[in-house]
Amino acid sequence: MMKLQFQVRDFCCVALIIAASLILACSFFMKQGSAFADEEPKSISSEEHFVTIYDQGSVRTVKTMTATVAEVLEGAEVELAETDIVEPALDSAISGDYNINIYRARPAFVIDGVDRRFVMTASYDPKQIAIEAGLTVYDGDIVAPEFNKTFLETGAASTYRIERSGGRTLTVEETLPYTTETRYDYNRAKGETVLEQAGSDGRRVSIYEIQFENNIEISRKLISETITVEPVPEIITIGAKVSIPPEREQCASWAREAGVSDGDLEAAIDLIYRESGCRVDATNPSSGAYGIPQSLPGSKMAAFGSDWETNPVTQIRWMENYVITRYGGWQQALDFWWCTGACSNRNGTITKNGYWY
Repeated sequence: MMKLQFQVRDFCCVALIIAASLILACSFFMKQGSAFADEEPKSISSEEHFVTIYDQGSVRTVKTMTATVAEVLEGAEVELAETDIVEPALDSAISGDYNINIYRARPAFVIDGVDRRFVMTASYDPKQIAIEAGLTVYDGDIVAPEFNKTFLETGAASTYRIERSGGRTLTVEETLPYTTETRYDYNRAKGETVLEQAGSDGRRVSIYEIQFENNIEISRKLISETITVEPVPEIITIGAKVSIPPEREQCASWAREAGVSDGDLEAAIDLIYRESGCRVDATNPSSGAYGIPQSLPGSKMAAFGSDWETNPVTQIRWMENYVITRYGGWQQALDFWWCTGACSNRNGTITKNGYWY
């Protein structure tokens, strides 16, 4: 009996040891699996982007949720000098995986006869460097780098010399700034802003005929102009979804049927309720002004339908025509409603205390 007890006890100990070993093994492999999982790329939300920054031979990739090139560089703590060049431009929108190139400004020395100019530039185009130095380069002129013979004067700056050829025309490349278009989306939450299309500048090439006197330019005459790249407008959509209280939804439905746009709906409903509470048979006991628009007399509304006395849509159609004709729109009419006493609207007509005359 004693021997059997020892056997049972020994078996239990062995079982416990095996179980403990299995638990430790599982824990080890789970930890190993977790470590390997950390090495795998993490999932990226639709708003995250990998952006690679090229900066004077260094390459750096960052993950970001920012919207523009400027915000990416700020988040990456990249400092820029005023004369550095960034491509794409700082206000360019980030979309998908993206590359940013930074061209650092360096000193340059431009010699034009006895005129010597120093400039900090990120350009490698000799002609552009001369222009940045404030010099005019006429067609046929040559701007060429030359060995720096005056190191003590110019330091480590690159040196360029202009060779004048007596050119009588000047080609000028100009930037055509893009415009910004704002659109309103009445199905998007009010105030929400979305960049629908990034803008980009265009380019224009103009050629001028130059008049000289004693080798000094005295006038220019435009002889040709060509747009080489059309500017692309920036398009911004702003959410403007109208929020109508449930108790006013029926009135809003009538207004929509009468032709009131979603952009005018809030102002229209506000004005309608201030006038009559959107009651089709509202009558002012003093003046006799009638209906939703408080028309005086009410029979004016017959021009928009013989059912003017009972049909809210007919009444609101008349009201919309009135506020557009007299005040320029629903919002202008609502602003005018707040006038106390007598006020003159943009057309010089007069109303008092919110009644329509």
